[in-house]
Amino acid sequence: MKAASLAATAHQAREARRDGLLFGVGVLATFLVLAGLLLALRAGGQAIGWGFQLQSPAVIAGLSLLMLAVGLNLSGVFQIGAGLQGAGSGRLSRLSGGAGAFFTGVLAVVVAAPCTAPFMAAALGAALLMPWPAALLVFLMLGLGLALPYVAISFSPGLLRRFPRPGPWMDRLKGLLAFPMYGAALWLAWVFSRQTGADGLGLLLIAGLTAALGLWLFGLTQTERAHGRKGLIAGLAAVIVLAATLGLAVLAGRSPVVDDGPSSEGRALSAQPWSAEAVSAAQGEGRPVLVNFTADWCVTCKINERAALSSPRVAEALQQANAVYMVGDWTRRDDAITHELERRGRSGVPLYLLYPAGGGEPRILPQLLTEGVVIDSLKSAR
Repeated sequence: MKAASLAATAHQAREARRDGLLFGVGVLATFLVLAGLLLALRAGGQAIGWGFQLQSPAVIAGLSLLMLAVGLNLSGVFQIGAGLQGAGSGRLSRLSGGAGAFFTGVLAVVVAAPCTAPFMAAALGAALLMPWPAALLVFLMLGLGLALPYVAISFSPGLLRRFPRPGPWMDRLKGLLAFPMYGAALWLAWVFSRQTGADGLGLLLIAGLTAALGLWLFGLTQTERAHGRKGLIAGLAAVIVLAATLGLAVLAGRSPVVDDGPSSEGRALSAQPWSAEAVSAAQGEGRPVLVNFTADWCVTCKINERAALSSPRVAEALQQANAVYMVGDWTRRDDAITHELERRGRSGVPLYLLYPAGGGEPRILPQLLTEGVVIDSLKSAR
């Protein structure tokens, strides 16, 4: 979405600067809202951590439908705030001007911020122990770091001049950029299925189909073929989209928690569910314990599991160390895991703990793992 925005305004310096600033404002405002809500809930005694919004199936479902809608918008199924973008290029399908830039900043934080936790774990952990004014300042600086690269490009005439002049290539770029949005929608649908099961996924697929139909009908009202039926078609489209979205949100909120133990998907290691009691019992038997706190919506967690925790060499090292592998799944809210993260000075996943054999406090492994780091740590824990 940011790339489409840059392509549209690269040769309009004033608009590019405006969009850059409003994108930054959207990021900062959303960071502060999420941080304020997190701090308020914690002050009220709630066990909650960074990324809490993605623990809600209703939020995941809504974001998945939103990504689908953005993809359909970029594919030209319907237009929002379209304006002439010069030089016979047709219309660039995106939210108009400042509203679109602000909204893109909001969406970047809601979807992507939890995935940045490994890079700002120490700052997040410290912020949640500070008085609220200092904590909000830390979150504000983190948001500024997320927004700064795009804002800097928007204010760099030399970089913007490297973009080709507006033309038909913009429509082709717009169509190409739709596919990452479809990919994001599919990823969120997978996370939703992990939270609610196959029945929940079926509901989401039905909602996606009906929402796509509604948006296609809405797109018909933007063509000359609709003529006098625009009002009727627009009304029908609105009813379909709202019914699909609201109905799914209600059903998602009522969906049972799927608790079938740690997923073996992407993990060659035999795992058992984490609990403080299970860790103590294993240490009492003289066995090291490797604990993986993860979530299905945490992309970094999945990369680590594929790259560093699912290899035969790591499985062999676990066996040689007589170690126990445990998984704490934070995909949906779990107060026990949240409290354990807090104890270790963390506010989100991933978190990897290696308890030595025979008792004692764990060693905290890096949040970006390699196979060698895990194997060497297991050797030292024997």
